[in-house]
Amino acid sequence: MKHQAKSIRPFIGAKNFGLSRNFYLDLGFQESILGPDMSLFATAGLGFYLQNFYAADWINNTMIFLEVEDVNYYWQELQALNLPAKYPTVRLTPIREELWGKECFLHDPSGILWHFGQFNK
Repeated sequence: MKHQAKSIRPFIGAKNFGLSRNFYLDLGFQESILGPDMSLFATAGLGFYLQNFYAADWINNTMIFLEVEDVNYYWQELQALNLPAKYPTVRLTPIREELWGKECFLHDPSGILWHFGQFNK
């Protein structure tokens, strides 16, 4: 099959839609409101849909990997945002080195696990 893919945009849920919207704005994403229960959040041409929908089994098993240029710099930026102080359920996990590269982690207000990683060159 031949096609010219332009983007991939996962759908993620939110336990508290308003709180999650604010969280992703604080994280630096730009929001495009698509309706009362859905927004597109994007950065650098990449994006995801945030829905006003919560199913614990789904959310607790959702992980997103975002490749970044410099994970050390990104980690410093994440720490500077002090998100756990503003969003009590948010958790940050420091950089971990793996055979393939390194990554740090962030749980959003609903529990979705974000991996921010940098591959070895």
